[in-house]
Amino acid sequence: MLTVDDLNKLYTAGPGPRIDILPPGQATAERIARSIVAIANAHGGVLIVPVTDARGRTPVSPDELRDRAMQAALLSEPHLIIPLPYLLHSDPVTAAIALAVEIPDGLPHAYSLDGRFLTRSSTRIGPLTARGLRELLLTRSEASWEALSPSGSSRDDLDWTKAEAYATMSTVGEPTVEDLLLRRGCILRQGKRLRPTYAGLLLFGKQPQRWVRGAEVMAVRFKGAGMDDEFQRQTISNTLPEQIKRAELFINENLLPRSRIGAWQRNDLAPYPPGVLREAVVNAIAHRDYRITGNQAHILIFSDRVEVRSPGKLPGHVTLKNLLHERFSRNEAIVQVLADMGYIERLGYGIDRMVRTMKERGQSPPQFEETDAGFMVTLIAMNPAPDGVDALPVPAQNQRIEKMLGFLKTNGRITNREYQELCPDVSAESLRRDFVDMVERGVIMRIGDKRGTHYILK
Repeated sequence: MLTVDDLNKLYTAGPGPRIDILPPGQATAERIARSIVAIANAHGGVLIVPVTDARGRTPVSPDELRDRAMQAALLSEPHLIIPLPYLLHSDPVTAAIALAVEIPDGLPHAYSLDGRFLTRSSTRIGPLTARGLRELLLTRSEASWEALSPSGSSRDDLDWTKAEAYATMSTVGEPTVEDLLLRRGCILRQGKRLRPTYAGLLLFGKQPQRWVRGAEVMAVRFKGAGMDDEFQRQTISNTLPEQIKRAELFINENLLPRSRIGAWQRNDLAPYPPGVLREAVVNAIAHRDYRITGNQAHILIFSDRVEVRSPGKLPGHVTLKNLLHERFSRNEAIVQVLADMGYIERLGYGIDRMVRTMKERGQSPPQFEETDAGFMVTLIAMNPAPDGVDALPVPAQNQRIEKMLGFLKTNGRITNREYQELCPDVSAESLRRDFVDMVERGVIMRIGDKRGTHYILK
């Protein structure tokens, strides 16, 4: 929501491509609808209606202005589903000073008013050209799917505990969880009933894969540089936030077997910057085409590279040539909620950051490719290793920890003396700190006291 400071800055800037300021005497429902439809068909923005006119008069009460704005959203075809219009006050006890109507960017449809498709350019409202309308229909047609509600679904198909947890971290300020989900496009109102959208079911559903088959991630770790018969595989399902967590865990456990503890934290010896891996995985989950139900997203870990594949080609007007410069979100609601949760950068600069980070580290930049099945990102490891060999040396402590864990898996327990025999050239104090560190991490447990002390896997 805008603040009074934001409002003053908008007044100073004046009307523009994303800002319309409408005098209260002209703010009929039809005129408001004309403005918000034009903004919705452009790049989103905000309509401001001051409560008082240039002479200090109040032609329309603030509550009436808000009612007109809500009526205006219903005059478009299809109806505009936007955040509720709200009144701005200079302080909690004074009267309202302006009405604000926010129109998000990337809405799922092309909107018409009385059969006319309007848009906003610079400070003017005008009709879309035939070419502009074709381009808008092309890009918006991909974004409409997540806003639909599957037949037979109901609000009971959402896990409201997860939705409530999301609401506690949101800064939007909606009064109820339902209002927040309505605003984010996760539910819609049909008469007196609330129904979940596809976006809502993927983000908060009790059984997301019941409604969207193929909404899963297949994660595979191959031992060498090719698809051989020796591999670790896991099918990751559940909600999209849970998929991101489990994919992260899979990479932790399989990318660097000798230094997997804390692998997502910064570690300059790792073959990939952790942030780049995370960005590639989150993008695949957030931006894939979920209308393609016969395929999953894939994370393929090889000894010399990681491939992250997602169903669906690049959306809208985005191509391999303009990928670093253009922005388009196929799944606007999904991206917004994942951004609220801190999983994804809402501004859309993740691809740029991946390329920059790899270059700064002296590594080959990510390779982007459109395939017959969708889109693929390939990350080349630093200092690739021969098949079946870990790509990089690891710190001495990690090498010791590997010996400790291997001994525990084989024998079930380990003592100080046995650890010293495994690492004869290491000081007793360093070995003691290893035990303390692993206990604090929750990997092992200490049993007994003094001479009877030993450790087991937790």
